[in-house]
Amino acid sequence: MSDESSDRPATPPEEAASTTYAPVERASLQALASRFDYRHLLRRALVALAAGLVVGFLLGGWRIGLTAAIVAAIADTMYRARSVSSVPAWRRPSAAERRTEYQLKRLERSGYRTLHARAVPGSDAQIDHLVIGPTGVYAVDSEKWDKRLPVRVQSHRKLFHGPFNQKPRLDEARWEASQASELIGKALGREIQVVPSLAIYGPSIPWRILNVREVDVFSGSMVRKWITKRERSLTSAEIDSIYRAAERVLPPRYPES
Repeated sequence: MSDESSDRPATPPEEAASTTYAPVERASLQALASRFDYRHLLRRALVALAAGLVVGFLLGGWRIGLTAAIVAAIADTMYRARSVSSVPAWRRPSAAERRTEYQLKRLERSGYRTLHARAVPGSDAQIDHLVIGPTGVYAVDSEKWDKRLPVRVQSHRKLFHGPFNQKPRLDEARWEASQASELIGKALGREIQVVPSLAIYGPSIPWRILNVREVDVFSGSMVRKWITKRERSLTSAEIDSIYRAAERVLPPRYPES
């Protein structure tokens, strides 16, 4: 028993019984609508209802109206998944980051967990996406490049976007992954390998996956295949422990106030 409860004055049984239950505020549609985290559900219900009524009235059948309502709800869900980011809205992630995040969301059902926009302590660097799942741990940096300029490599050591050498970008991606590996490994007391990568949107990439200066480089559309087409190496318990450690040692780049 805590000290706080021992200091309380004795209460007659009748009074104790009368104060056992606190009044419970009933949920109402208006109360739910005022909460930001429920507004999208209300909007989805209204969209589905409107679609069902209009289609059902025009085509004269409740079954057709019900089908239209279901289709409208699914369409709204897909639109929200593509347009809403789990990174704080005021932070405005780049278009490339949003596209990668959308792809990574689809991996959650397969046991993958992702941290977005994580800072590397003591630097201005940011890991756009840290993915932990059955096949390993990955640092994905999303890049939107000018599609008018070609992407090419020389001897698997030099990456060019048009005339511009991307060595600094490769070195940064490799360094970010090595820092994440070191920090997470130190927190868990064992070695953790974090695979660095560069997901490029915009120009055509003339290969599927290519390792350049120890960084995997590929078209942004290949993110999920790059992650999942590997041998399984982590259990669910290991995924959870690595994820929790990464949350602690790699703080949000743009913390919510």
